[in-house]
Amino acid sequence: MEGRALLLNASFQPLQVIPWQKALQLFFSGKVEVVESSDRTIRSVSISIRMPVVIRLLKYVPPGRKNIVRFSRNNVFLRDHHTCQYCGKKPQQSQLTMDHVIPVVKGGPKTWENIVTACHSCNVKKGGRTPDEAQMKLRKPPKQPIWLPFMGLNIDFTSSPEYIRILVKNYAGDEPES
Repeated sequence: MEGRALLLNASFQPLQVIPWQKALQLFFSGKVEVVESSDRTIRSVSISIRMPVVIRLLKYVPPGRKNIVRFSRNNVFLRDHHTCQYCGKKPQQSQLTMDHVIPVVKGGPKTWENIVTACHSCNVKKGGRTPDEAQMKLRKPPKQPIWLPFMGLNIDFTSSPEYIRILVKNYAGDEPES
């Protein structure tokens, strides 16, 4: 978490965690205000500025199509909670694969609704067949996730400074730690 900043909407709703370089870029372009800074100082030849930790957009960004979850391997694993959708096991990420429910050879598209997380052994067992043909049952039908922007904050803050964890909890609506 070192060197990152929490980006808030104009309504103080958390949007995402961004690198400090992006935070400074947004600040100097006049798109955000700094809500909280750290004790670390960033220096250049002509200026010295405290590293922003929490920044807020000056204009409200309405939720909508801009916040659609991007299709990616990691996001499929997140949607499926890193769990094989056939056997229910939760192996290490290196043992997970993406499986086409309807295989590509049978016209299956690469979409949220046709891709699931599978362990290596289930993926091999299913092969180029549909789950019915392989006599395997999906735990739940795959669908495109609808995550709110603040759901993007599901990251490990245990190694971050205490004030970041408190700020995230406060802005996410939880009670602050004492």
